[in-house]
Amino acid sequence: MTRRPAHLLLSAAAWLGFFVVTVWTIAFLAGVVVPRTVDGPDRTTTARAVAIDLALLLFFAVQHSVMARRQVKSWLSRRIPAALERTYYVLVTDICLALLLVLWQPWGEQIWHVEGPVAVIAWSLFAAGWVLAITATFAVDHLELVGLRQAGWAAARDPGLTSDLYVGGLYAVVRHPMMTGLVLAFWATPRMGASHLLFALAATGYIAVGIRFEERDLRNTFGASYDDYAARVPALLPRLPIRRGPVHSPDPSRRPTHQRWTQ
Repeated sequence: MTRRPAHLLLSAAAWLGFFVVTVWTIAFLAGVVVPRTVDGPDRTTTARAVAIDLALLLFFAVQHSVMARRQVKSWLSRRIPAALERTYYVLVTDICLALLLVLWQPWGEQIWHVEGPVAVIAWSLFAAGWVLAITATFAVDHLELVGLRQAGWAAARDPGLTSDLYVGGLYAVVRHPMMTGLVLAFWATPRMGASHLLFALAATGYIAVGIRFEERDLRNTFGASYDDYAARVPALLPRLPIRRGPVHSPDPSRRPTHQRWTQ
């Protein structure tokens, strides 16, 4: 475990950025507090706004995916300390998401607007989605996900702890609880405008594609165990009643492997 001051400071900055852009994104989608939100007054022509928004979404998707590739991570690890590889990924992701939030151009008409009890339900689902997504980061080891553990803020984990497929907790309900929470947060709103719809469609599509790559890697790693798990537990939408099967006896000390495309 390294405790170099520079490593600690840089990783702390990355985590702080992660926290800030998460709260910022919540406000951005809720249409509160921040000056620029997903839906708002038009600032330019519709065609220009759509082009800018699509470019921002594509830029974020490319960065998020390319930097998660093993070849890119290997290239980066030869140029920076291994303990900071995850920190750099989080920092760059913070910057790219902040750019999207700053430069986003609202446009178009309102798709739906509900009030009263239906609006309360929508806001409750929005909040539940974010609670689920954030809680899921701790299920996969929050400190490692944001690079704090690697940089020395906590003891390094035994690599053997991730050798088995973890199917307990939230992962007994859906295979990708973090993504379930995000999709719910993207769509649950009492006011859906055209630009919000574009954001939700693009983000959901990216998640769907990312899950396919993630599950391909997991099948290569765990083989028949993951096939059995996938046959019993849905990817994003929980079954009611939830069917539970003895894929493995969950060990609370074990955690699932991180999503490849969020690394």
